[in-house]
Amino acid sequence: MAATYEYRTCPDTGFKIDLNADKLIKWNAVSAVVFLLIGGFFGLLVALTRWPTVHLLDAELFYLALTAHGVDILLVWLIFFEMALLYFCSSVLLQCRLATPKFGWLAYWLMLGGAAMGNVAVLMGESSVMFTSYVPMKASPLFYLGLILFAVGALIVCFVFFGTLVIAKKEKTYEGSVPLVTFGAIVAAIIAVYTIVSGAVILIPTLAWSLGLIPYIDTLLYKVIWWGLGHSSQQINVSAQIACWYAVAAIVFGAKPISEKVCRTAFLMYILFLQLASAHHLLVEPGLTSEFKIFNTSYAFYLAVFGSMMHGLTVPGAMELAQRRKGYTKGLFEWLRKAPWGNPAFSGTFLSIVIFGFLGGITGVVMGTEQLNLIMHNTIYVPGHFHATTAGGTTLAFMALSYWLVPTLWQRELWAPGLAKIQPYLFGIGVTGIALFQMGAGTLGVSRRHWDMTFADATLTYDYPAAAHLMMALNGVFAIIAAIGGGLFCIQMVLTIIGKKKAAPAEAPAAPAAEALTGHGHGAGLAVPGTFVLALIFLTTFVLYYFVNWKYLSEVWILS
Repeated sequence: MAATYEYRTCPDTGFKIDLNADKLIKWNAVSAVVFLLIGGFFGLLVALTRWPTVHLLDAELFYLALTAHGVDILLVWLIFFEMALLYFCSSVLLQCRLATPKFGWLAYWLMLGGAAMGNVAVLMGESSVMFTSYVPMKASPLFYLGLILFAVGALIVCFVFFGTLVIAKKEKTYEGSVPLVTFGAIVAAIIAVYTIVSGAVILIPTLAWSLGLIPYIDTLLYKVIWWGLGHSSQQINVSAQIACWYAVAAIVFGAKPISEKVCRTAFLMYILFLQLASAHHLLVEPGLTSEFKIFNTSYAFYLAVFGSMMHGLTVPGAMELAQRRKGYTKGLFEWLRKAPWGNPAFSGTFLSIVIFGFLGGITGVVMGTEQLNLIMHNTIYVPGHFHATTAGGTTLAFMALSYWLVPTLWQRELWAPGLAKIQPYLFGIGVTGIALFQMGAGTLGVSRRHWDMTFADATLTYDYPAAAHLMMALNGVFAIIAAIGGGLFCIQMVLTIIGKKKAAPAEAPAAPAAEALTGHGHGAGLAVPGTFVLALIFLTTFVLYYFVNWKYLSEVWILS
């Protein structure tokens, strides 16, 4: 039986919204927020255990919590939200019917069932293999099956998304090329297909191994293929979060990019080169050739970095241009001082840009350099880096967009508007502290995964510098701040979505936000000196930090 299609018109934006897409966006988004809350709770337990004075959990519970935190945050929360984003960027922004909504619901239940199955396997105490789940550590078959089902569901959503694009093109619901935000979502979906296939290639035989059907899996082969899932899933995040940046710039300021061609080219560079960053997890593996490592880390890797730096100019540049058109032209930064810092959609986005760029981006390049990678590989510097990217960048960007998306599309007043104004700052400050102090402790050698940095029960003990103990204590303090900020967001979103407090519709439909989201064109005409000064500050910070790490490396040369 053919699917039936019903529509409603958003009174604020004028968008014609397919009710199938509307429901799928809501269910995926709510599920994402619930798993963010669960994963954040486990992350707080991990941080309090790594705090030497508190040392909350024993070893068995620590690795259980660490596994649950990694899976729920790095995969489940982010991909659930990204699936909601794919539906929004296709059916809603292109104002067309959703392709095969029944497959959308099949995908949702596969993802939810898989995520629940994986969590049950971990909580049963049989699958504390951490996010990487390296063999020969063996988890319950339920764990691998849950991840596979979750991945299959996400893959189905990607094909529903592509099918919706075909329908929109065929029915001519938009003119010219797709909007820039939708283009970013297309890039995220393409990377998602590669990522999910990589996961299937290695997780299906690993499931068979855990069932005893095959006797052996090569450890190096597992690592090489698994990081096509483990790290490339973060490249989905990068593409999706930057699409959110452009969306919020359009929504809050009515901003147009300085050059759409430049923005789209930067996105395309992600498809071609961003997955190469997966190799920085493999630079100490003996089975990979030096030629591969040198080419990856010294040449091709920088093409992906160049794409990110282009976005780092175009997003704040579009904001500055829009503000200057409104008359905020005094000095370099009046446009920034007069920005709506009390609007969580803007404050969350700008914090996401700064944290992702200065902390995540710079440290990613450092870790992606073959020689420098050797002094920080498998230290707690690594989770410090991806807290800056995944939490400070992607999660904060998704939170920011949610503050516009939920009240506008579903005509709900925020449960607590006052708390919404401070929540991005709480979460952003907390995540920044986590990233800085983990990277600082990692620079001093603190291990990435050991449950007790004091080695109190070890036969051979080792004393880290006192500064490392202090940094891990401060990491715990900032983890509490981040947990409060993240918890406020989760409670805010769930109570807003399920609440009955409806917002009054805007007086004029088809608001400028909708036009800016779906329109085309460039924002040329004025200079953006403030953005270029910020870019020079970024470049100076990067150069100084890069060479400081070469100084650290030179101090271990004597060991050779």
